[in-house]
Amino acid sequence: MTDPLETTADPSGLRRVAIDPLTRVEGHGKVTLLINADNRVQQARLHIVEFRGFEKFIQGRPFWEVPVMVQRLCGICPVSHHLAASKALDTIVGATRLTPTADKLRRLMHYGQIFQSHALHFFHLASPDLLFGFGADAAQRNVVALAKADPETVRRGVLMRKFGQEVIRLTAGKRIHGTGSIPGGVNKSLSRNERAYLRQDIYTMIAWSRDAVAMVRDLFAARADEFAEFGRFESGSMSLVAADGGLDLYDGGLRIRAASGEILFDHADYRCYWDYITEETKPWSYMKFPYLRSLGPDAGWYRVGPLARIGNCDFIPTPLAEIKRREFLAFAEGRMAGATLGYHWARMIEMLHAAERIKELLHDDDLSGNDLSVSGERQGRGVGVIEAPRGTLIHHYRVDENDQVIRANLIVSTTHNNQAMNAAIRQVARQYLDGHELTEPLLNHIEVAIRAFDPCLSCATHALGQMPLEIELADASGRLLDRLTRDSEGRCTR
Repeated sequence: MTDPLETTADPSGLRRVAIDPLTRVEGHGKVTLLINADNRVQQARLHIVEFRGFEKFIQGRPFWEVPVMVQRLCGICPVSHHLAASKALDTIVGATRLTPTADKLRRLMHYGQIFQSHALHFFHLASPDLLFGFGADAAQRNVVALAKADPETVRRGVLMRKFGQEVIRLTAGKRIHGTGSIPGGVNKSLSRNERAYLRQDIYTMIAWSRDAVAMVRDLFAARADEFAEFGRFESGSMSLVAADGGLDLYDGGLRIRAASGEILFDHADYRCYWDYITEETKPWSYMKFPYLRSLGPDAGWYRVGPLARIGNCDFIPTPLAEIKRREFLAFAEGRMAGATLGYHWARMIEMLHAAERIKELLHDDDLSGNDLSVSGERQGRGVGVIEAPRGTLIHHYRVDENDQVIRANLIVSTTHNNQAMNAAIRQVARQYLDGHELTEPLLNHIEVAIRAFDPCLSCATHALGQMPLEIELADASGRLLDRLTRDSEGRCTR
């Protein structure tokens, strides 16, 4: 599975193209490509050059502070870190089994997070590329132009995200960086009036989610061959699945497939994730590179997230989303199941599933129960795993006798996808760069490949699609051959 573009033994005589900074990655990220005299791409790399030390400055803090602290990693998906940390600390406090009220409230909070995050990414960030085209003018390829061309689609996107945020507000206490989940359970339940308030809009959310899935399907049907091959690569996949093999975004066992489709591990205990997964570092990125121990770093990398989850599970346990999952897997003879752009379609199916699950939970009286938390025999180590919007999220903590965290290891969703994003970049560079004249639409093709993963590095900063970029083309001696700059207004100059 090693890509020849991943490494280059001798960079001498090669030209270097740099995209720096990279759009929609919070902090500092860039792409570099090395091109030979025949204008063929020899190397393509995604660099994350920002360093943040969450795993270190958590150390020494009381463990009960952690679920609130770690969600500061992100303003888009704080609930995912909040819940993953809480699940890890459930073990620390001896809560081997939550109360029905706590379990269902956490699940409702989580599905609200999935729903709002998927709506945000698709309607605000991805849809301009899909609706207007990857090579459309930058002045058009953003959500503001989309609001002028299709105000109803944008209105729905805004209201869908608002609904998900309301679910989070009522379960976590705040829309962003709430405190509702605690080690051993939750600190509040939902009143019957709060449940009735959310039920007012849930059927509209389900209908709009169905429409979103249909819209994506129509877009893919119109450009099936192009979308199936854009940034395409083969890899393994990993996700949580329920005991019956169904999709479960909150809990379950790890299912890991090889690139061939063979299941390598099924229902593996995530509390021992280190038996299956390890990480390596590379000098050109601060982000780690996870891989399967059994296959090694060259063949053992994989992808996570909506595309992996839809293909990895045996079924989705809500009826409307399961119908759409089957349609997706059958489309174009199954080619979309491994396509980078297939992430967008899979994401909308998951959004529909989240809406269906929210509806089910809002009719459950356990949400209004009073038995909120449990505890038991203290432990010194805890692991929590959850399927965040972007993929499998691992939180691992060790706590000493003074209740202080002495070790923390976080493997976030985008870290799992690190090598996969690099593979997508290489394929797009091969397909579209290939030594051609540097243009803004060409830059956007590279960004589109990364954007499909909805990366969240540190805490992802998302914009309208008009981030400043600068590419310099130099020969082996360092002599500048060409420079293209795109400013924050989307204007390209040489």
